[in-house]
Amino acid sequence: MKTIAYCDPFVPAEWIAAHEMRPSRIMPSTAPASGAVIGMCPYARSFVSEIASRDDVDAVVLATTCDQMRRASETLAKSSGVEVFLLNVPATWQTTTAYRIYGDELRRLGRLLVRLGGTAPSLDDLARTMAEHEAARSTILAAQGRLSARQFSQALADFQYGDKVDLDSFEPCARPRGVPVALVGGPLLRSHFALFDWIECAGGHVALNATTSGERTLPALFDRRELGDDPFATLVNAYFGSIPDIFRRPNSELYRWLKQKIVERDIRGVIFRYYTWCDLWHAEAPRLKEWLGLPLLVLVAGDEEGLDRRDASRIQSFLEMLK
Repeated sequence: MKTIAYCDPFVPAEWIAAHEMRPSRIMPSTAPASGAVIGMCPYARSFVSEIASRDDVDAVVLATTCDQMRRASETLAKSSGVEVFLLNVPATWQTTTAYRIYGDELRRLGRLLVRLGGTAPSLDDLARTMAEHEAARSTILAAQGRLSARQFSQALADFQYGDKVDLDSFEPCARPRGVPVALVGGPLLRSHFALFDWIECAGGHVALNATTSGERTLPALFDRRELGDDPFATLVNAYFGSIPDIFRRPNSELYRWLKQKIVERDIRGVIFRYYTWCDLWHAEAPRLKEWLGLPLLVLVAGDEEGLDRRDASRIQSFLEMLK
């Protein structure tokens, strides 16, 4: 079975799997030295480096939701030797035209998958694949209460990476007693999971992982009645119509989603982390603080390979203030 790598949450794994391909959402382990790939943020640089180091990837799907990843698609197309597909995801989302464009892009991706040796799915095959993926996601979400924030994020990453997730392999975690905070921002590298440990050591716990690598970018639950009638339209609605993200115009759904989750989980403070390269997230910092009405700690990730150790002290001070 051929492997199709991707990293953007608007690429539906179910669509790839229904074509009898293996979807693998890449979460890079660590960023390479900045000289390895010039002119990219650490995350995009790390993604390009990981693809270049693997020999089991048959095609890569990237999306237009991020300028840095658009740049990564150009680099991979020139140097990787694998097929590169750039999915056009409209920034506007409140019109039927935007939904049609996104659906047409998925069909275009489907034609590539068939050309690579995949099989165009029947409606029944697509519906069955969607139901299987949703069941696996639901199992992980149901286990959230007995896992630490790091374990839960690890399980989500492993599932999206295409690996089988054994929830029983995680040590049961007692209900956290620290201050509940939300972690908000762009994508994480696997090496950035140490942030969860830093927050716990400072007396808090991540009750909401609203980064691009967390639960914020999971698709909505599939409508069972619509799934039986028109699984493709259901897939489009669950992804394009439901994932709240920073690039959307307007991005009001992101704030509504955050507000709802913050109330549900009694969040006391927000840790907002983004890459200095990302103008979209940078522009939202003042609005986040005003809209959410909670103490906000801003952590700006630079061009360094790992985490900035000074951020551990800033997190410590922030948690002390919240106690």
